Parts: sequence; C-alpha cells; structure tokens
Amino acid sequence: MRNHFLYLLLFLAVLSSSAQALELSWVGCGITRNAFMADLAAAYAEKTGVNISIAGGGATKGIRAITGKQADIGGACRFTLDMSREEAGAHMVPVAWDALVVVVHKSNPIESISLQQLRSLYQGKITNWSQLGGKNRPVELLIRKGKISGVGYTLRQHLFEDQDVDFKSKHLFPSSGPLEKAVEQNPNAISVTGVASAHKRDFKILKLEGRDPNFENIRTGNYLLYRPLYLVHSKTSPNSLESDRFIRFALGPKGREIIRNNQVVPYFDGMLLLQKRMDDWKLFIRESLAKQ
Repeated sequence: MRNHFLYLLLFLAVLSSSAQALELSWVGCGITRNAFMADLAAAYAEKTGVNISIAGGGATKGIRAITGKQADIGGACRFTLDMSREEAGAHMVPVAWDALVVVVHKSNPIESISLQQLRSLYQGKITNWSQLGGKNRPVELLIRKGKISGVGYTLRQHLFEDQDVDFKSKHLFPSSGPLEKAVEQNPNAISVTGVASAHKRDFKILKLEGRDPNFENIRTGNYLLYRPLYLVHSKTSPNSLESDRFIRFALGPKGREIIRNNQVVPYFDGMLLLQKRMDDWKLFIRESLAKQ
C-alpha cells in the first residue's frame, strides 16, 4: 500500500513538472506586444502555470512565424495578404480594436491634424512645420520599412485605397519600437503608430480631424483611424490545444478586462465597428478625394 502511495506521488510530481515545463512562444507586432500581451501572458501564467515567451518583429513576422511553425501564437495588426503562400493557413482571431494615431515630439506646439494634411504629408507635399501651423523647421516623417507592415498596410488602405502607393520619406525603421523611440527624441519628427503603444511613450498624440483617440471614440467609431488586432495560431502546431486555451482566455472576461485596462477596446466591445468602418471610410475617403 505504501509503495502504491509513493508511485502516485511520483506520478503527480511528473505531471506537475510537465505542466510547469510547457512554454508557449508568441511573436508579433510591437504594437500588440506593448498594448496588452505582456499583461495577458502574466495573468495566464498565474492562472495556469503556462509561461509565454514574447518577441517582437512586426505583424508580417507574427503571421509567418505561425505558418512556418516557428512560434505557437502570433500577433498581427493586419489581416493575411491575399494570394500569399507564406501566410496561407494562418488562423486570425480578432481580439481588440486599435486606433492609429499621429504622434510628435512632446515639445511640438501642434495639437491636431486633418486627414487631408496627413495624406499630403505622406505624399511629400508637406515638408515644413509651418504648413501645419507650427514653427519654420523641416518635417521629418518617420515610416516603417516596406509596404506590408501593420501600420503601413493600414495607412495605405485608409488614406489612399491603394496598397502600392509610395510614402515620401527617407526615414525608414524596421519596427514600431525604434520608430517610437525616435519620435520621443526628435523635435522635428512625426509618425503614426498604435494608440495603446503610444500611451506608454513620452511624446504627444495629436487629435485627428479634431477628434481625440480616446477609448469611447474608438469604441463607437467616432475616431476615424482604427483597425483590428489579431492573435494568430495554427491548428497543426504541436501546442495548438494550449494556444487555443490562451486565445479563449484573451477573449474571455478576464482577458477583456486586461485589454480595457491598457486603454484598448476589446473586439467584442466594438462589434458594430466592422461595418461602420467600411461604410464611413468609403464615404469619407471619396468625399475628401473629390475636394482635391
């Protein structure tokens, strides 16, 4: 009897150590990482004992790390590209709504920017802060390298309805983190990033069309630049069951609470935004283009 009891204790110890040894890997866009992933991962580890290692690298890396079986969960601020073999098979689960915000150095006197001014900025038509009501000094537009980063992809869709348009800037950055740090340090800089990530930086967030990118304006669609944030997974991943559990946790009551606490709108809090986004943007963009 005593031997059976010892075997049972040993068996339970092995199960416990196996559970503790399991670690999921997350790779993805820095905006999602900075927004809520660290807090979600910490809460999940506390609840289940399963740790999640977190690495950035961008939305494209987040999606393709999943299809390439290099990570268990990805983070992306754009959907998969049509006809991309490298991204086929990635399951995209929307978990939050993010706003794209225009950011400048905290010493910059500008408070708001219009959509037309933002479009002209990326077209290279605005090159001096005096054109935006600021001081007579050059504007340095900081952009993400390539055309399929989460921010770059969304801006091309929203501002121009053209995925191939070129942004006029020589200030290129490989990811959002270095770009955001550069805005903090450069009085002449201007850029666009995610609102949740921006709130954790020491720079100024501009209003767009006079509208503040606060939680309620994003939730209701009153703020114009918004897009979903996704968790990405694969059904063929060795740890797919645990990945599914984590995603369900992120979508559940505790996960949504954590996302809200990071000033991000949980996806289910703004379900009507999807159709509103399509209708509003088609009208707004076409009216703006007609005025040019």
